[in-house]
Amino acid sequence: MMDSDYGTLHQLFDENFMEYTSYVVKERAIPHVADGLKPVQRRIMQTLKNMDDGRFNKVANVVGETMKLHPHGDASIFAALVNLSNKGYLIDQQGNFGNTLTGDSASAARYIECRLSPLALEVMFNKDLTEFTDSYDGRMQEPVVLPAKIPLLLLQGADGIAVGMATKIMPHNFVELLTAQKHILRGEPFEIFPDFPQGGLVDVTHYDHGNGRLKCRAKIEEVNDKTISIREVPYTTTTTSLVESIEKAARAGKLKIVSINDYTAETVEIEIKLARGMYAADTISALYAFTDCEVSISPNLTIIKDNQPLVMNVDDVLHFNTQKLVFDLERELNIELDRLRERLHGSLLEQIFIEERLYKEIEECPSFELVIKTIDTALLPFADRLLRAVTKEDIERLLEIRIKRISRYDIDKKQQEIDGLRKEAAQVEHHLKDMVKYTIHYLDNLLKKFGEHYPRRTQITTFSEVEARAVALSNLTCGYDPKTGFLGYQVKAEPEYSFACSEYDKFLLIFRDGMYKVINGVDKLFVGPDLLHVGKNDEKLVFNIIYRDGTENLSYIKRFPMPKFILDKEYRLFPDDPKSRIQYLATGEGSRVRVYFVPTARAKVNSFEVIFNDYLVKGVAAKGKRAGNRVLRRIVPLVDKEVEKDTAPQALPGMEESKETDNHDEVGKESKE
Repeated sequence: MMDSDYGTLHQLFDENFMEYTSYVVKERAIPHVADGLKPVQRRIMQTLKNMDDGRFNKVANVVGETMKLHPHGDASIFAALVNLSNKGYLIDQQGNFGNTLTGDSASAARYIECRLSPLALEVMFNKDLTEFTDSYDGRMQEPVVLPAKIPLLLLQGADGIAVGMATKIMPHNFVELLTAQKHILRGEPFEIFPDFPQGGLVDVTHYDHGNGRLKCRAKIEEVNDKTISIREVPYTTTTTSLVESIEKAARAGKLKIVSINDYTAETVEIEIKLARGMYAADTISALYAFTDCEVSISPNLTIIKDNQPLVMNVDDVLHFNTQKLVFDLERELNIELDRLRERLHGSLLEQIFIEERLYKEIEECPSFELVIKTIDTALLPFADRLLRAVTKEDIERLLEIRIKRISRYDIDKKQQEIDGLRKEAAQVEHHLKDMVKYTIHYLDNLLKKFGEHYPRRTQITTFSEVEARAVALSNLTCGYDPKTGFLGYQVKAEPEYSFACSEYDKFLLIFRDGMYKVINGVDKLFVGPDLLHVGKNDEKLVFNIIYRDGTENLSYIKRFPMPKFILDKEYRLFPDDPKSRIQYLATGEGSRVRVYFVPTARAKVNSFEVIFNDYLVKGVAAKGKRAGNRVLRRIVPLVDKEVEKDTAPQALPGMEESKETDNHDEVGKESKE
């Protein structure tokens, strides 16, 4: 292929891809900030308005009519209509539209019916404010955007995936949104947070005005110690997906339950029976840690504004919708005022024409042009009583008045009509002088009329972090075989060389030569026969050791907390030396040992008792206190009967007593440390 051909082909792909990208973003996936609707939803709403006669329409008919505006087939229209209806604001439904709680799908389009809701009829349509454009085939007109008078984008929320971008807008509460708009109009601060139709609990700490992160939880009630009930599910989940996640966690051994039953109908009710030895409080924490009872959501407020995609935040969208509401209401008032003035002008013309008997002056006129001129001349003396100059169209409307109407003309009734029109026009003019007050009054009327139907469903709270490791069941057994040197879940070991753990536990390994490291749990790993300690990583654990410094050939006592670590990295408790080694190791409080030195002729005392609690806990790199000036020969653990089991020395069995046989001569007396 020639370079020029390649360049032409590349340019063709670029142009077509950009055109496709622009189409998907603007015409399919991303909602418009003005009315909060995607194109298919807007076309459904316009179709329902065109079909509206107060009665329910078959969804199949609505889908068919919408296809005249939407060029992407009936399946996408039906899915969008069901989704829009289930949000509960714009469309009244009759029949089985599915269940958002359980995830059940709707019945076939021919069996269910819908119509516009009273709220939609109140706030979504006004032909005078709507800009129309040709449909895809040029046969019909469709709205560019609908003149929504509520912040529908934030009310319903939206999800969409386009080319190179996506949007995930959280739904909010109707009453709280309109109340926030009132605060904006008054210049007052406000806060607005999501409200989900499924209810549940939400932590909005990191919401960041619609572009941060949310944590949502199911509402779980403790029926008794052995039974818990889930009454509300988190946003983005259903009872079906929730039950599946719980069953999966139970199969993996993360939960122990006897049974789980889903009784959900109009409200959520999932009953969980617990196994013997398990209690409700512990299981609830495990449900939040290991199942979809807690989910994280990352909102992303991407919208279409000024015919291009834009990332905004909740506050900006609400300010935009509020300014648009004031502008739309002002346009409506101006249109209404013009209509009232036209009606008043026509009534005044009719009053003058009939009461002043101007119609008699045209009886002798031989032509229509002369009639028009005669009436126009006759009206000149009354110009100060009219609102504007008289036009030819005005005169033609006067000439269309029937004799019967003139003969039955009621002067008092006409004057009442004129006075009423003047009063209405004055009222509209009064509203136009203070649009903020009028807009607040409009919002108050909406709240009074519809607010009680939309209470807050989701409880705003703050969650404490549930650490999976802390609530995980110790359903695994880790074993160490000192003969083979293998460690892991699949290693069969004697009871004294094995311990219970969970899949989240990390293990601290301490070797006799002073090397230590922390590893993840493994099925089987060769660590060698010189492993002196293996246990779960516990930040509260304190280690008590006696070790021999190979360069000095003397022993040191030290205590240190659980060391900081990088996984799988090797560290040392003391400097590396072939002769250095740990002589004794125990964990916890209350450890006591008796140490014996190699006897010498000059020494009067060859042993003394070490109470580890008498020594300070220092960093893992500290050298420790010297045990004495002689070689340590033997260490014998001491355990009082009063010492509780959990504070007794803990190390691998057989490692507590260290017998050292060293024949080096020692000079010096016993250390008093």
